[in-house]
Amino acid sequence: MTAVKETGRRPLGHFAERSLVGLLAVAGAGVAFGVLLMLVRFRWSPLQQADHEAAEWFNNLVAPHGPLVTVLQAITDLGGRPVLIWLITIAVVGLLIRRQSRLAVYLIVTGVGGLVLDPSLKALVGRLRPVVDVPVASAPGNSFPSGHALGSFVAYGALLLVFLPAVSPRWRKPAIAIAAVLIFLVGLTRIALGVHFVSDVLGGWLLGAAWLGVTAYAFRLWRRERGRPVPPLTEGLEPEAGEEIAPAPAEEKVLEHPRSAVAELLVGWVIVFGALYAFGMYVSYHAKGTFFATLDTEVPRWFAARHTDALTGLSWWWSKFGDTHAILLVSLVFCPIVLAVWRRWRPVLFVVLAMFGELSLFLATARVVERPRPPVENLDGQMPTSSFPSGHIAATICLWAAMAIIVFPRTDRWWRWLFVAMAVIMPVGVATSRMYRGMHHPTDFMGAILLGTLWLSLLYWVIRPNADVHQGNRPAIESEQVDELDDELAKAGRPD
Repeated sequence: MTAVKETGRRPLGHFAERSLVGLLAVAGAGVAFGVLLMLVRFRWSPLQQADHEAAEWFNNLVAPHGPLVTVLQAITDLGGRPVLIWLITIAVVGLLIRRQSRLAVYLIVTGVGGLVLDPSLKALVGRLRPVVDVPVASAPGNSFPSGHALGSFVAYGALLLVFLPAVSPRWRKPAIAIAAVLIFLVGLTRIALGVHFVSDVLGGWLLGAAWLGVTAYAFRLWRRERGRPVPPLTEGLEPEAGEEIAPAPAEEKVLEHPRSAVAELLVGWVIVFGALYAFGMYVSYHAKGTFFATLDTEVPRWFAARHTDALTGLSWWWSKFGDTHAILLVSLVFCPIVLAVWRRWRPVLFVVLAMFGELSLFLATARVVERPRPPVENLDGQMPTSSFPSGHIAATICLWAAMAIIVFPRTDRWWRWLFVAMAVIMPVGVATSRMYRGMHHPTDFMGAILLGTLWLSLLYWVIRPNADVHQGNRPAIESEQVDELDDELAKAGRPD
């Protein structure tokens, strides 16, 4: 019996000996946060004075420079909840697809812990946010600790520990440095924008370091207790999972002839732009007395005569499916999942180029054609771009058609037809809403169809996004195995 107990203690004792420095660091971060919490809670005068002086100094430095505020806001958004939740969610889904359920559980536990700690401590301390002479940003809730500083430390730190094994050894130190710089910049922007004191950000970093250290220690303890080696944290949490979690471990190169592909795309872009320019100039200024002119005159009037409150509200929501935020959100969900399932960059490159090409063609064509909006009430008001072609409709066509092109040949399950249906329904719905709202002519819709058809056809011919399927590439998880993901996650969460 004594021998059994000694055997049970040995992994924990060996682990503690090898991790003494790490444990001291975690404990030090926790103690430092506790001390800072008390100083803030009891309003220690020297700390309050230093915080207010720093807030005033940063406000005087930043407030007069609008472009600088824009840059700071863009950086600070990288530490906001929407971005961090998206990163953790996509990472968890990808890990489950790759059958790395314990790493997925680690990310869930670590991320949820960070989300819980932030509001609870803010409510406990009840510190008000800084008041500066020239406010350049605002934030709801209390001030201590900084949720952006805490969240970015926990999220980016956890993602780094999980995916570090997939990084080449010579790039691991640069990856760690990039994550550290990003976390530092997020915290700095909170101070510079005047929504947090310096001590708020320091508190967020210290608490984030303590929580991340605790969860990493627990994960490494689990490995030690099960007889697995515990590598240095510079190698990640599970080095043996490096190949499985690598984005495309079996792909040697994305394109066989990248230089010729770039040349073909550039030439094709010019040809597509020429076709759009010719059609746009014709329907905008040279189609009087034709069917196109009648269509562009009568259809906007027909919609304008049928405005109702209910339809106007519905058109507003449906129109949002084609705006930049919706298109970007769908792309940022679809591309990582495709990469996790099929382990190839080429389909992702196809979608990215589809959206980049659509945006550049739309902006260039709209700039040179400069077509006025329909002569009816424009429910969306003055827009920064002209009417031809419709950017909302073109983006919707390119995104959903590209997704259908990727998914349809890669599975024989019934739900592949949903992507085909959405490639039709979404553009038609967005087009109807845009014309109902008086923002586009019917020929603007035709221009968007022309843009999407020509550009996607060119991309399909050059990129060949489904070449890996024809070469026998199989998904990391078959469609009939999707139901097993919940079982994997539940199993990972149970003690052995």
